[in-house]
Amino acid sequence: MNFRLTLALTLLAPIIGLTAATSLDQAQARLHSAIDEVLALADKAKDRATLVARIGPVLQKHISFEAMTRRAIGPGWRAFTADQQKKAISLFSQLIIRSYSNKFTIGEHPEISYKSASAPASGRVDVTTTTTYQGSRYNVIYRMEESEGWRTTDVVIEGVSMVANYRSQLDPVYKRGGADAVLNSLTQSVANPQ
Repeated sequence: MNFRLTLALTLLAPIIGLTAATSLDQAQARLHSAIDEVLALADKAKDRATLVARIGPVLQKHISFEAMTRRAIGPGWRAFTADQQKKAISLFSQLIIRSYSNKFTIGEHPEISYKSASAPASGRVDVTTTTTYQGSRYNVIYRMEESEGWRTTDVVIEGVSMVANYRSQLDPVYKRGGADAVLNSLTQSVANPQ
């Protein structure tokens, strides 16, 4: 019995390894494609409003805003009604798209070097990059999950998780006033760009 199990595992090991390698390659290729698409649109933008309008749909396609929003809100997410969840996702995605767009200076282009990709868990891939922009160099990890293709669920810049950062801001708001307070906070953040 042990011999058969060992034989089966030995025969399956290369296939399992190939599947993991394929996932890494697919996730990294999807990220590379998404970034190339965003940069091409950013190069053509004449102003900030055009940039936001053009890259918004691309980011919607490549980022799982539902997963990001759920994690940024934390355990309180389960207490949101379905309508409150939809509104939170919409507001959070607007906030992220605007924030991401504001990182660009029209006419300037970051240089991105793709490093390693790893699979910390089944259905998850972390793609490590180095981004050089305006003379500064940043280590950036894109956390991706397989959901309707590989989609980004968090971005970690110099060790700081974007989702964890938002969670540290939204968690106290939820504890003070529940879902309505979180929605009001997100609405104010979207309405008042910094």
